[in-house]
Amino acid sequence: MLTLSIVSLYPIINQFFWPMLRVLALFTTAPLFNEKSISKKTKIGLAVIISLLIGQNLPNSHVEIFSFAGLWVGAQQFIIGAAMGLTVQFIFVAVRNAGEIIGLQMGLSFATFFDPAAGGNMPVIARILNLLVTLLFLTFNGHLWLLNILSESFVLLPVSANTLNANGFLALTYAAGMIFKCGLMLGLPIITLLLTLNLTLGLLNRLTPQLSIFVVGFPLTLSIGMVAMSMIMYTLAPFFENMMEDVFEHLSNILILLA
Repeated sequence: MLTLSIVSLYPIINQFFWPMLRVLALFTTAPLFNEKSISKKTKIGLAVIISLLIGQNLPNSHVEIFSFAGLWVGAQQFIIGAAMGLTVQFIFVAVRNAGEIIGLQMGLSFATFFDPAAGGNMPVIARILNLLVTLLFLTFNGHLWLLNILSESFVLLPVSANTLNANGFLALTYAAGMIFKCGLMLGLPIITLLLTLNLTLGLLNRLTPQLSIFVVGFPLTLSIGMVAMSMIMYTLAPFFENMMEDVFEHLSNILILLA
């Protein structure tokens, strides 16, 4: 007679439980995977499938789930997965930051849409750029690269009770500088153009006070801003591809330093 007890299932559960924690933490913070439009059941099911594929090739960690060591290891898996997701999220935040600055210069900062992913209002320019880079992220197979790095992270950072290196968290804060650096580089051409236009309109207002700058300035700024937006669309794809290369390089360095 075949008998099945929880004692015999415990090593199997222990084998796949720790990878699932890291995968769930990644899905909580990583772009695309953390979309609120995706149901929690779908995320958990996908995390279970990925954990089964990854966990079968991992050695046994010999860490009991219901123990103080298990609590420590579980917290580490959450931290590692969340750090990976937040690192990739930096490039999307940089693009949204550029869209907010451009919208402010164009006078469209008051035109906002509710963003279900961010959980708040987002300017219309930032929303458009965010949708475009999301499509580019899928086109460049960024989600597949992220899952590949996730599987390789178990080689660099195996499931164990060893402490994480603090240099990895320091590298994570340095990588956050991409938000301002890349965001400013993306929006700098339009910002410079609109700033020059505003200075010109200011000089015209001083030279010809009878000219109503407020009536002419807003449609002129909006029109030139939209033309400039259409022109930078040609450089958005290669610029975002370079950003993806940089962020995945930062992510690899963070995992190496954490180990």
